[in-house]
Amino acid sequence: MEKLVKYLVLAIFGFIAQLIDGGIGMGYGVSLTTLLLSIGFTTSLASASTHISEVFTSLASGISHFKLGNFDKKIFTYLVLGGVFGGFLGAYASVRLQNFTSIRPIISGMLLFFGFLIIFKFTKKKKSNYIIPRIRGLMPLGFFAAFIDAIGGGVWGPITSPTLIATNSHPSKTIGSVNFAEFFIALTISITFFMTHESIDLGLIIPLIIGGVIAAPIAAIITRKINHKVLGMI
Repeated sequence: MEKLVKYLVLAIFGFIAQLIDGGIGMGYGVSLTTLLLSIGFTTSLASASTHISEVFTSLASGISHFKLGNFDKKIFTYLVLGGVFGGFLGAYASVRLQNFTSIRPIISGMLLFFGFLIIFKFTKKKKSNYIIPRIRGLMPLGFFAAFIDAIGGGVWGPITSPTLIATNSHPSKTIGSVNFAEFFIALTISITFFMTHESIDLGLIIPLIIGGVIAAPIAAIITRKINHKVLGMI
């Protein structure tokens, strides 16, 4: 009975985390990793569990966004190209460092900066003059975000989405592209963890996948329906 309750709670949490992530382009990994760390997981094990479940949830989310038109091929392609290499190196480093947490204050500071920048831009902006990001910026962004994501357990969205939206990328297309690209990043990181980590608990991952997959199409519809200015502010 105790195990059943535990799995149910994880499924609900996976649903909520994916609803947030699919709706605003970030939040699944950060939320889930925090939960796992709070019950005694090491940083690398929490990151591994998060990313393995994220392979399935991000695929469902990405397909949903693609079908609804929340997608830009250029953003998607070059984030993936940079992110795959960054994810591999980050996952390898995570296993070697195990409890590497000193990066988190730096990431928090970056998120705070981009948060204020986005709020300022969306409160001052009169017209929506969205632009397509430059290729030379997308690949390094993908590499850096995936590398830190693999170590910290879930900052792919919080780094990529605010950065792109703050530079006038279309909010819904950014969120959809970032979510779809996340599938390839999570897959790369998961494979690396499987090859280098010895104690991954697959039993905890199944309810997270179930909850997340159910939430994915709902979140994509929310992204499609919300006003772009409101979405950017959120």
